[in-house]
Amino acid sequence: MSNRLRLSAALLLASLPLATCAAPARIDPRIEHLLTQLGKVQPIEAVAISPDGRQLAWVIERKGKPDIELAAVDGSHARRLTPSLPLGQCAQSDIAWAPDSRQLAFVSDCSSDLTSTKVMQNTLYLADTAGHGAPLKLATLAGYAHDLRWAPDGRSLGLLYVPGATRHASPLAAAKPAEGEVGVSGVEVQRVARFDLASHALQELTPASLYAYEFDWSPDGARIAYTAAPPPGDGNWWIARLYAQPAQAGASASVLVDPAASSSGSLHGLQIALPRWSPDGARIAFIGGLMSDQGATGGDIYAVPAAGGALRDLTPGIHVTPAWLRWTGPQSMLVSQVADGHSQVAEYRVGAQAATLARTLFSLPASIGDGSAEMALSLSRDHQRVAWVQSSYAAAPEVHAGALGATPPPAVTRINAALQPAWGKAVSVEWDNQGFHVQGWLLYPVDYDAHKSYPMIVSVHGGPSSAVLPRWPGVGYGSVPFSALGYFVLMPNPRGSFGQGEKYVQANRKDFGYGDLRDILAGVDAVEKQWPVDDKRLGLTGWSYGGFMTMFAPTQTHRFRAAVAGAGLSDWQSYYGENLIDQWMPPFFGATVYDDPAVYAKSSAINFIKQDTTPTLVVVGERDAECPAPQSFEFWHALRAQGVPTSLVVYPNEGHWFVDPAHQRDVLQRALGWFEKYLPATP
Repeated sequence: MSNRLRLSAALLLASLPLATCAAPARIDPRIEHLLTQLGKVQPIEAVAISPDGRQLAWVIERKGKPDIELAAVDGSHARRLTPSLPLGQCAQSDIAWAPDSRQLAFVSDCSSDLTSTKVMQNTLYLADTAGHGAPLKLATLAGYAHDLRWAPDGRSLGLLYVPGATRHASPLAAAKPAEGEVGVSGVEVQRVARFDLASHALQELTPASLYAYEFDWSPDGARIAYTAAPPPGDGNWWIARLYAQPAQAGASASVLVDPAASSSGSLHGLQIALPRWSPDGARIAFIGGLMSDQGATGGDIYAVPAAGGALRDLTPGIHVTPAWLRWTGPQSMLVSQVADGHSQVAEYRVGAQAATLARTLFSLPASIGDGSAEMALSLSRDHQRVAWVQSSYAAAPEVHAGALGATPPPAVTRINAALQPAWGKAVSVEWDNQGFHVQGWLLYPVDYDAHKSYPMIVSVHGGPSSAVLPRWPGVGYGSVPFSALGYFVLMPNPRGSFGQGEKYVQANRKDFGYGDLRDILAGVDAVEKQWPVDDKRLGLTGWSYGGFMTMFAPTQTHRFRAAVAGAGLSDWQSYYGENLIDQWMPPFFGATVYDDPAVYAKSSAINFIKQDTTPTLVVVGERDAECPAPQSFEFWHALRAQGVPTSLVVYPNEGHWFVDPAHQRDVLQRALGWFEKYLPATP
């Protein structure tokens, strides 16, 4: 982009009322009531079971800040870990049980403002869970500390640490203001560090030349395995390699897996996540596949010898998407996987050449996870007991814990038990299109009457390498609340989604907005054949990749009568040079924009804008690094030039995922109001 165009974009940003984001003048009382109901949920952010399987610790939001509570494994005798600290004063997170099950390490942040640009101050604490005295302050770090992991001997803590960090280490966080020499000034590098309990010394184990994303201890604690790439961290996760090195500062590292190398076979040019040592220390397993977002893990299970050697795809051709794994023996794994829009837990037998399904323990129409990674489960040392946080469209978040087996463990908390859905029931729907079997979720309108005709809003998930899994909504942008105002809501998992194997995930490479849109429209047709949906009253919405689809689809079809595009992408060619994560694009488009501009142009809404007549609300964060605000400006400007009803709202200091509660509430309120205006539930 030229300096003149950059200046124009800056002037456009400055011309909007960013600081206020004043709410619409008229607010439907039903929307106010719904927002109040959504605000009653108490989010449970993480849970960890003690190694001996007798205790639980969980992180729950109280008065706007995460707090830690302890309980017996059945949920009884729940109590705060830090009763002397007033609720809402500090953010407590990153819980990690010591191997002896008597101590719990955690991170406390009493100063961080997620929209600030000041250096963060994180404090490491160690608590005696028997209640013997206040937690011991281990160290205060000038930077961001997270992902605490005890070394096997219990004498030190491993962690991911960003010295001098001014923001969370995530592309979802608000980007730093652009100033100084780009790529040189103010670069923040995340490293694997080790905190020694005896000396209270912090050692940075990995070099400053590598940005580390995840790590794991070897069984004897002598080595670490980690994924890393040269800085900047937000943008280079897609080209990360797998390393192993002695767990010492200054130790030399060996590259075990380089997906960019031609010898990587089916992993060539793809992404890696979740490195995990086998119990005998002989191999390191990980998830590898086409992934569009750091943290949204999915692919095949791969393994490589810890000393280096041939890489193996252990699960080629499977029709589910593993998202998390844990070795339970030298030849066995527990795996969480996405299967047709459901959360599934399975056991695998692991041989030298392949991993085969031993048995599927259970499949749930819900979202599960312990907060440490996508779909992760917290296990006791003997792998006999398990804990996770679970929610669905029918049940608000609760901690589930108990024996690991064919029956999912029950909820052991009643933190949100009084909450009831304000929306209609959910059903899984399936249809076939162009050789693909597609699944999605359909929400009924609240107070559904089979004799009436209803409008329907189609909500497209982000990614595209992701999937819609049922979960309870909170205040903030989401599709579930539309059901509460009298809409059917269809949430499809078209080609490109997790849940049906890697071939399905890769089916929309170099084809954004075409095959996946045909899958979605086929889903609309399938729903209309079975339910009383008025085809003349269809709406479209989505965030991130879903925002792109919301911008692009109305240029290809006129079936949608209103749309809300969140953090979308209107011009893939200009986007390539605007975003801070451009390394994600070549795996999906097959080349850079400089080598093959045509493949980017064919999926750009801006090139077909004359065909768009759909009234569209556009919303975006001012400091979004993943889907920068100029993309929304381009789209809004083009619609306005065509005389199409449109509105653009830019939220100050927000990144790709909003953190200000007032903004979370405002964006949902505006979306609900937009559809009420242009796609009323009552014709």
